[in-house]
Amino acid sequence: MSPSETPAGALAPRDAAAARTAGAAAAGERPAGRTRLRRRARALLFASAVLFGASAALAKLAARQGMSGGQATLVRFAIGLAAVLALFRARPGTFRPHRKDLLFARGLFGGIAALLYFLAIERIAAGEATLLNNTFPIWAVLLSLFVLNERPTVHLWIALAVASAGVWLVLGGGSVRLGLGWGEGLGIVSGVLGGAAVTAIRALRATDNAPTIFFAFSVGGLVVSLPFALGAWPSAPGAYLAALGVGVVAFLAQLSMTEAYGALSVPEAALWQQLTPIASYLWALSLGERLSLATVVGVLLGLGGILYGSLLGHAPREARSREARLAEGLPAEEP
Repeated sequence: MSPSETPAGALAPRDAAAARTAGAAAAGERPAGRTRLRRRARALLFASAVLFGASAALAKLAARQGMSGGQATLVRFAIGLAAVLALFRARPGTFRPHRKDLLFARGLFGGIAALLYFLAIERIAAGEATLLNNTFPIWAVLLSLFVLNERPTVHLWIALAVASAGVWLVLGGGSVRLGLGWGEGLGIVSGVLGGAAVTAIRALRATDNAPTIFFAFSVGGLVVSLPFALGAWPSAPGAYLAALGVGVVAFLAQLSMTEAYGALSVPEAALWQQLTPIASYLWALSLGERLSLATVVGVLLGLGGILYGSLLGHAPREARSREARLAEGLPAEEP
């Protein structure tokens, strides 16, 4: 049979070889592309941790100038909402809500978590409040087990435990004493709701972009913080300058974090977010905080845990939820 007589639907040997080569190349590009996305996501989470740390330092400055936690939260969300609305106007079509139920959950849980954190700082030591609020990665990992079927490896559990120990040393020098009052209760609930909020982000990244998710967060935060901002406002201009800085920096941090959740599982993203309280403390050094040996050890533990988890804590090959697979650009179902 001559080449011209090849049956319809069949490939000549040379074409078949070329097709196999192209298919192998395409299969190799997918893991390579996902690896690039994960590297970018880790860089975004690192940047968000630095920015969130700066936001916490600015919030402390605002509090020193007489601004309450509710007022600082309201200013933060008002600025964030204005910024994202300006983005929508500059780039028409960016606002594309799909999962309205999850967007509502993101706005409600995230807004209340942020408010409760600021209210906890008013009642207990900042280090204690930050430590309790920073339990949100653990709650997020637990929730993602059931909601997204994202099961961390043993390496990720170890890395998260090591990084959390580092955070404990950084925030309290190893001597944080937890009580059982209203302030502690607010801090714990803020951590639980924060875990629910980031789990919602991960599920939303399958269908909704980062600015749209941030819009829902800003609206929710604005609504829940308004009743707590009705008291007398401070007269010192420094309080408003610091609160303005909180809003701008937190806006950039939230967008970076939300974008990163499109490429990383909740357990790995939660691990990287342990950088945030460490960055908060390091930024606080500019406000007169003292650096101790325990702090240095804590920073090294935190960084070591994150490095260990990133290198060895790869997610196991098992079925995951539809939302988690779509967020990574994979087919909705296993092939």
